[in-house]
Amino acid sequence: MRIAQIAPLVESVPPRLYGGTERIVSYLTEELIGLGHDVTLFASGDSITSAKLQSCVPRALRLDNTVKDVIPYYVLMLDRVRRNAKRFDILHFHIDHLHFPLFRSLSNRAVTTLHGRQDLADLKPLYVGFEDMKLVSISNAQRRPITSANFVATIHHGLPENLLAPTMRPQGGYLAFLGRLAPEKGAEQAVQIARAVGVPLKISAKVDPVDQVYFEQRIVPLLGEPGVEYIGEISERQKASFLGEALGLLFPIDWPEPFGLVMIEAMACGTPVMAFRRGSVPEIIEDGRTGFIVDNVEEAVLKMSRLIALDRSRIRQVFEQRFTAARMARDYVELYQSMIATSGQDRVDKPPPRADTPAETVN
Repeated sequence: MRIAQIAPLVESVPPRLYGGTERIVSYLTEELIGLGHDVTLFASGDSITSAKLQSCVPRALRLDNTVKDVIPYYVLMLDRVRRNAKRFDILHFHIDHLHFPLFRSLSNRAVTTLHGRQDLADLKPLYVGFEDMKLVSISNAQRRPITSANFVATIHHGLPENLLAPTMRPQGGYLAFLGRLAPEKGAEQAVQIARAVGVPLKISAKVDPVDQVYFEQRIVPLLGEPGVEYIGEISERQKASFLGEALGLLFPIDWPEPFGLVMIEAMACGTPVMAFRRGSVPEIIEDGRTGFIVDNVEEAVLKMSRLIALDRSRIRQVFEQRFTAARMARDYVELYQSMIATSGQDRVDKPPPRADTPAETVN
């Protein structure tokens, strides 16, 4: 198949540090190429990929201080995708819904993976108005607020099997928190849990500009107290050690998390997860096997000793069975094939242009 992957432009593919959607796009793209498919990636020019790269901006927009409005760059990218659409069997979008008006006439071979929360009231009329646009949810929980939307599959995320090596005998003696420092992510609750059980907590997290005040007012005061260490953002290479050496990952979220990539990152390292019962958590964590699902801080504290005693080799085994990028890619290929079989459209014989074709380059 000739497949176009259309990625966000805010981060590169894969991102240098934080960026869950862009990482999934990267993992999926590489796996599809490994399966023999012809993949073109529409993304920022600093992306690193085995696919044919269509550079839509020179570098990730988050890294460009001159960019004040990202929308013009997405408009330019979508125009390029639309002009080249006939060259692809499948158009796979990862940019929410910006493309819906332009690609409605191509909805038979266009599919959109929703990566964010869908419980915002403003989204409901959107999916009613574009009921023909095919959608993929990353968890069944993500679908609940918009059950009438045109979902064609739920496909859980996956990681490359050898990306994070498991640690069977951790030596760190700490609990880990990894993610964004935002109110809904539960860093304060993680501190409460760690203190109650008398185990140090290490926090690796990104602070978005919108959360800077929260970080300064609510998190910074906690960092000056014993037993809490903030180490900032870490790279992919550092995650294996950070998660693997931890006694457990704390995931005390307070929002309808669509997936929660950090949970399967921990599982890949053999690290058990203590998570609050929100959003996708019950789909990802097998209670009593890969972690524990609890409803509050008090319950997390009561179950901490059982969490630390879980079999880390079994946790890694569950990861390999359920959450690899290879499994994710096979699920998407099955979906693509079903779309082609029912689209009524002839396959495209003409290959897409090379990524370095001058006519296809945006300065």
